Amino acid sequence: MDEAAMRTTHEEGTREMERVLARQREAFLAELPVPRRVRDDRLARAIELLKTHQDDLAAAMDEDFGGRPHLMSKLTDIVSAVKALSHARRHLKFWMRPEKRSVDFPLGLFGARAWVEFEPKGVVGLISPWNFPVNLTFGPLAGIFAAGNRVMIKPSEFTPRTSALMKELIARWFDETEAFVVTGDAEIGAAFAGQPFDHLLFTGATGVARHVMRAAAEHLVPVTLELGGKSPVIVSRSADLERTAGRVVAGKMMNAGQICLAPDYMLVPRERRDEIIEGLAEAASSFYPQIKNNPDYTAIINERHKQRLEGYVEDARRRGAQIRIVNPGDENFSADDNSRMMPLHILWDVTDEMQVMREEIFGPLLPVLAYEDIDEAIAYVNRRPRPLGLYYFGEDEKECRRVLDRTISGGVTLDDVVWHVSDEDLPFGGVGPSGIGSYHGRDGFRTFSHARAVFRQPKIDVLKLAGAIPPYGRKLERTLKMQMKG
Repeated sequence: MDEAAMRTTHEEGTREMERVLARQREAFLAELPVPRRVRDDRLARAIELLKTHQDDLAAAMDEDFGGRPHLMSKLTDIVSAVKALSHARRHLKFWMRPEKRSVDFPLGLFGARAWVEFEPKGVVGLISPWNFPVNLTFGPLAGIFAAGNRVMIKPSEFTPRTSALMKELIARWFDETEAFVVTGDAEIGAAFAGQPFDHLLFTGATGVARHVMRAAAEHLVPVTLELGGKSPVIVSRSADLERTAGRVVAGKMMNAGQICLAPDYMLVPRERRDEIIEGLAEAASSFYPQIKNNPDYTAIINERHKQRLEGYVEDARRRGAQIRIVNPGDENFSADDNSRMMPLHILWDVTDEMQVMREEIFGPLLPVLAYEDIDEAIAYVNRRPRPLGLYYFGEDEKECRRVLDRTISGGVTLDDVVWHVSDEDLPFGGVGPSGIGSYHGRDGFRTFSHARAVFRQPKIDVLKLAGAIPPYGRKLERTLKMQMKG
């Protein structure tokens, strides 16, 4: 397609976004207040869409990745999204209840009342990523629909078949004034981020998030940013190393490490480093005795990302790192190999100057660093940008408490990795460079709602009673003196 045709396509896409946004906002205002039965119906339809088309969606993801296990896709993308939507349906009545608040003494004695009502914001923009394209599109709908909003969705161009299928299915199951999918390249995505939504949720890379936040600022659109970063694993001297290795490898190699919460690096006791490296290699070999043609393993999403990961490995090797490639099947992964499958690479003797320790890895590379005491490990984590997840393995409760008290992260899983994201009653989100805001469960409902303060003044003239109506005098002085006492 030539430049003029591309420009025309982008202009047409932007006009369509603007048209649908106007229609959604008009429909939203006409519907107020949004009844619980309407919200529940939208949640129910999203669930039925996923259940009905789960095989088609898994096949589309497999094709986009060039190899992705259907059962894993059903676990991570279908079932997890259904779980979030079902959780919202079960708790919706409770979430929607007004929340009673206290009033200053003695106003309550005179009949003053205060409460908070959770009202929908309007039209939410949702930009979803490629690594879990269905889950991170439909999962957020739990909070968005539960809160009574309409939604416009821009899925990733890196998973074109899945994005096109979601666009087709959502158009079949929802009116465009309820939910609408916009597909297209990065330029379309930039135009999408610049629309005057009532809230914008972005899940993706930190670098892209800066552009999204800048675009949203033009219209003062509130944003929720779900990013990533380098989530550390701290292994205590009291940890069961075999169990630790198995759980870290399971989390690291799922989706070939292409998870925002994947363990990014490990901090381990110096005297047990070699034992842990051996345990990691044994666990990886047990789970994946071969990598190529393995229906349980996932390919790297595209050649650019594979080259990025290979570049991290080569940079680390050149700077003196030791590298163990876990390749139990002795398969060929040379540069001329056309496969995008990549085995686990365990790295040690790494330094902060290496790219693998500066950038979020988002792939099957796992640096292992040694520490002398737990405060050294904590200090290392605290010198780096705040991560999305933090993981601690160990039986020492006092030490565990110290790690929790002395570090800051979006969330924590103890004695495993990633799992805190799966609990719908916990907020999920980052802090600082790993994200802004949170969602999931009740926290998602509140993120996509406006907490509207309501105060009912009693019939009695409170200002006159307090002497706060001119001319001011001794009565107001007494009132102020009483208030200053707290």
